[in-house]
Amino acid sequence: SMGAEILKGVLATVPDPEGRLGASKARAWRVSRKLAKSAEAAAAAAKNAAACYAAFQQQYEEEINRVRHRARKPSAPRMDWARQ
Repeated sequence: SMGAEILKGVLATVPDPEGRLGASKARAWRVSRKLAKSAEAAAAAAKNAAACYAAFQQQYEEEINRVRHRARKPSAPRMDWARQ
């Protein structure tokens, strides 16, 4: 969304080809609006992905705990200098 604000500010400085008053700002707003909507959609997608993961953990907690020990990597053997 910050990119949309920067884009709007930069595009607003470009003069209108027909010289109309306020047209530069209107054109900049129309273009940057799409980027702002994209930013809102990305934030909503991230929020829903996090909610999906939380719901998955909550609903499948028993199954996850049942197989969690198999997912751990075996610990590396310790170096024992006395046995060398």
